This record gives sequence, structure tokens and C-alpha cells, in this order.
Amino acid sequence: MSTQQPGTAPIKPEYLLHRPAQPAPDDDAAEGSGNIRRHARDSRDARDEPRKSKAERKAEKKARSGMNTGRRFGKVRDAGVQLCYAIAGGGGCEYGEKCRNNHDVSLYLASQPPELRLPTAEDVKRMSVPLPLESQDESPMEGEGKTERDGGATATEGEAAVKSETRCPLFDELGVCQFGFRCRYLSAHSKLNESGVLTLVTDEDKRARMAVAGAEMNRLNAEAQKALRSKKYALPIMSAYHKEDTKDLAKRATKAPVRVTEGGAVIFGEAEQEGPMEVDDDVVEKRTGDAAPLEAAEDTPDVPMRWTEKKRLQWEGKTYLAPLTTVGNLPFRRLCVSYGADITCGEMGLATSFLSGGKEEWSLVRRHPSERMFGIQIAGSKVPAVVGAAEVIGRELVDKGGGVDFVDLNCGCPIDLVFKSGSGSALLDTPARLARLVAGMSRALGEVPVTIKMRTGVKEGRNTVHKLMPRMLGEGTKGSAGTEGEKGWMGVGAMTLHGRTRQQRYTKLADWEYIKTCVDAVRAREADEDLPRIPIFGNGDCYSGTAYWDTVAASGVDGVMVARGALIKPWIFTEINEHREWDISSRERLEGIRKYAEFGLTHFGTDTAGVNTTRRYLCEALSFQYRYVPLGILEVLPAKMNERPGAFRGRDDLETLLASGDSRDWVRISEMFLGPAPEEWSFVPKHRSNAYESQG
Repeated sequence: MSTQQPGTAPIKPEYLLHRPAQPAPDDDAAEGSGNIRRHARDSRDARDEPRKSKAERKAEKKARSGMNTGRRFGKVRDAGVQLCYAIAGGGGCEYGEKCRNNHDVSLYLASQPPELRLPTAEDVKRMSVPLPLESQDESPMEGEGKTERDGGATATEGEAAVKSETRCPLFDELGVCQFGFRCRYLSAHSKLNESGVLTLVTDEDKRARMAVAGAEMNRLNAEAQKALRSKKYALPIMSAYHKEDTKDLAKRATKAPVRVTEGGAVIFGEAEQEGPMEVDDDVVEKRTGDAAPLEAAEDTPDVPMRWTEKKRLQWEGKTYLAPLTTVGNLPFRRLCVSYGADITCGEMGLATSFLSGGKEEWSLVRRHPSERMFGIQIAGSKVPAVVGAAEVIGRELVDKGGGVDFVDLNCGCPIDLVFKSGSGSALLDTPARLARLVAGMSRALGEVPVTIKMRTGVKEGRNTVHKLMPRMLGEGTKGSAGTEGEKGWMGVGAMTLHGRTRQQRYTKLADWEYIKTCVDAVRAREADEDLPRIPIFGNGDCYSGTAYWDTVAASGVDGVMVARGALIKPWIFTEINEHREWDISSRERLEGIRKYAEFGLTHFGTDTAGVNTTRRYLCEALSFQYRYVPLGILEVLPAKMNERPGAFRGRDDLETLLASGDSRDWVRISEMFLGPAPEEWSFVPKHRSNAYESQG
């Protein structure tokens, strides 16, 4: 029986340390502090609180100063000589002497630090472990050969030293390294020729095999990106649907009589629609402009595909990794797939940014071949933008490569910047708009199904989606949603329900009883109208294999979408698939970190910029993984996500290090795999409580 207070992780007394625990990370505050360009820092919705005075707002602004309202991670470039990318790849530069960068490879290499060594799985077993910075005063470890480092920090000698042969992960996977002489692992794919000149090496057999098997998928071609940026990309499906939608809205807006029931439903003549009537501000917006369309887009749109003709999603018994902003990138998804994740989804992308050809947004849709079932998530509220983005995805990614299995519409994002634009969880309060978005996306995507991720409602204590979810099955009689005489909406292929309202964020446990109510409502309509069965996943507080299957059995869902549980312990998918609790060892956890580093280098690149971008995202991952409490030191199982531990030591030196909440220790762990961090590089975590160094 646990001796700890309720809400405290039941850690065995012999592992507890007698010093104050650091503050618990605030996931609510961190949720909105990811990409500064796409998401503003989150705060309580002003409409939920009394209006504050000018003095109060000024005081709050001062209190927020220094917080992570704008985490910027500048690109770290090569020190000294800047080598031309064309020359680095072994080719010639078209600009010749006019090129701004240097063309002398020998001079460039002489100006660079020693190349890096990427550890292997065997190397991880031999690695020495650096001492956690926070353990200097009261260390439970008995390390040997400690030396002073970084102004008083201690580390075991050779903490990042690995004696293995140099290897480049890009070359290992593709047979060629696109960064050539700029690669920090150059000797893995270079040799001296007969003249003594350093030349690049290519593994032609592997390169040929990868040309067939494919590397990363879903790359937007340059022609399409240029057309999007110049607003010359023709969108015939969006244009036709938007024209029908605008006419329908105008017809309904002028229809009499109009009355509002006591329950808030708006009635147009004899037809009734739940929720307020709304007309898009951009009903006359046209994305096609006056420019000539691309040749591939000049054809007349095909007849819309019916819901029953779409590809069916068979997700029963499968594990689903949630789309996670900032941290849910391709390397992290690959790591989760290696632990057994079956379904993955890219980070949330804004429809408007997709349509403007934003490089950053289109990088979110990249898919690795190991991802067996992959989807893209879109956020937006305007019909032309959302349907247009879906049309581009359908034409450029699905038709040309088949790298997308479903497209998810985000109806759950709670952060203010998204909510106040009418997107994310705001769509739950505008069901007519939501219906039009789903119908338009479904038409634009052809056989690819549309899925939807929701919360239980917007306001705390006012769950509403039990009325909404059954309406999302089937298709309307006129082929577009929200029209009179509708039997249902242009249906979705799957639904996911997060068991909290937008206002609750993470402050309370997910309401799985309500999720069961919603599942029962959907299943009842499917049975009544003999509709095809669609997958329904729940979401919220899943943190162990045991809890996963107990939740599935009790709620009737087909599975649980795993979010924070996967961030804290990516190996949760192994636990789920094997129906067990895994008391993972510290070396096994370190091997997962090694995999992440290798996947990151393969995705972000092996040059200086790519290495430190990988370092940044590895530290982001460690900012969640340090919160894992090893099962072997707990008095009671299974572990629960909402139980916060006091200060504790691990069962060995490495386990103690991995439990460090000091962001500087995360950087030091990254150095075990990516070499020393540049002096100009720093990491600011999303959870400010971890930035001990900045607090002085």
C-alpha cells in the first residue's frame, strides 16, 4: 500500500531524496508555446473572464516577461568558411566566381571542427554516463573519474566518446549523402583518389534500391509550390463547391420565416439547424484569380465520390499516435513506430499556410515508409481555405504518390490563436460551418476518407458532442452538408474524441463515461439506419498498457489515441501491443534516445544546421521523457499520468540522469550522440520550470 499523499507518485521510500521537488510542468501553458509563427502563447480565453483593468493587464504583462512567449531557435551554421552547397555535393556551381560562398573544399575542411561519431546500439551499452548537474550537492551516484566541466558541472571522463567507426545515417539509409563535404560524418562516404584528392563515395546498389523503395514521401514539387505562392494554382473542385455553398447560404439567409427555439436552434422555414446561422466573411473569395491554371488542373471536376465509395478505415485493435504540435515530428513518429505504433498523423497544419505554399507547413506532411497508416491534420474555419488545402493534398500527394491514408480536420485545438479564428475547438459551436467543411473536404479528397478530432465541448460543464457525432454519419440528400432535408452530413471515416472541454485543458481527468455515451449514440444511429461502422477512438490520460485495454473495454471505443503518454514514454505502444507493463531499463531508454538522434539526422540533415536542429528536437523530447518514473521504484502499479513524483534517484547513475529536470542535462545527453553543442546554441524548454539556468 502506498505511503504517499493522494496525487503523488507512490515512490518507494529508499529512492526518495530529501530536497524540494521542482514545480510540476504546466502542460496547459506549454501547449501554445510551440512554433512562434503558427501559434501564439496560450492564455485563458478573455471571454471566459471579467474584463481586466489597464493596470491589471500591465501587471500581467510584466509578470509574463521572460517566459517562453517567443522561443526562437536560430539556425546554427558552419563556423569559418562557408562552402557552396553545389560544390559540397560534388557538382559545379552555376554562378562561378560570382557565388557568395567559398569553392575551396580543402580550405573549408581545415576551418571546421573534428567530424562527429554516431554511436551504434553496441556503443550505447559501453557509454559512460555524465553526472546530472542537479546532483552535485547531493548525488546518489558513485561515479569514478569525475572531472570539472562547464563552470562547476561534473561529468564522467569520455562521456561522449565512442570508439566506433564513423558512419553517416543518410548514407547508411540512402546510399548517398546529399550534404557531401558539409556532412559532419564525412569520412563515412569519402575517400582519397589516386591523385590524393578527397572525393565523395556513393553506394550505387543501395541508391538504386532506395529509388524504388522510396525514402521520405509526400514532397511537394517545386512547380506546385511556386504556383501556390503566386496564387496561380487552380482549384476547380474548391471553386465549384464554394459556388454551390455560397448559393445555398444566400438562399437560406433570405428564407422566411426565421425563428429561434428556446434551445437555441435556428429554424429557416420548415428546416431546422442546430447552432447559430453564420455566413463566411470570404464567401466571394476566389483562390484561382485571373492567372492561367496549371495544366494538370484544367479538367472539369469529376462527379463527387459518395461516402459509401470511399476507402474504409480498418482501425480496430490498432494503436494510434496523436498529432502533436512541435514534438510530433517525423523522427518522433518513427521512434513510436519502432515501439509498435500502427497509426500516425502529422502535426497540425494551417489550411491558409498550405494554400500559400509555406515551406514549413508542407514539411509537416512528410511521411517515412515505416509509417504504415499515415494521415495529415488540417486546421481552419474558412471553406475556401480548408477545401482548397484538401484539394491540393489530394492532387499533389494522393494522386501522385498515395502517401496519405486519411486527412483529419482539427476540431479540438484549444489555444487562443486558433480558437479565436473560428478554427479548432471553436468549430464545435458552429455545426453548420463544420458540416460544410467536412462535405467540401470529402469531395476534394476523392476516395481518401476525412476523419475528425474533437473535444467534448467548449465550456466546462457543457458537453455537447453527443448530439454532434451521430450527425456526422452518412451523406446529405443534396450531396452537400447543412441543406434542407438532410439525412446526415457528408460522412467522416473515423472520429476521435478527447474527453475534456476546450476550457478544461488538462486541469481535470478525461471524462471516459461521457466518451462512452457518445460512442453509444453513434453506434445506435449506425444500427438504426444500417450505416457502415466507422472507427471511434477516445483520447485522454492513457499512460499504461493495462489502463489502455481496461479503458477500451469499459468505453466501447475501438482504441485510444495516445498523446502525452507517448511523449513521456514512447515505449507505451510496446506495452499496449504486448498487454503488459514494461519496467524498461535505463540502457533501453538510452537506446531509444540514440534511435531518435539517428532518425533526426536522417530527416533534418547531417550538416551543422541539421545536427543542431536534431539536437533541439531531441531536447524537446527529453523535456517530456524525464517525467517518467521507473516502474521498479514504485510501490503501486500501474503508474498514473496525473501523479507527480517528489525528488527521487534512479536505480543506477543513468536512470538518475534521465530523471533530471534540468534542461542543461538534456543538452548534455544530446552531446552523447551529437557531439558538443556550439557555444552560441541554447535550448529554452516549453515548460519554463525546467529552465533552471535562465532563472539564475
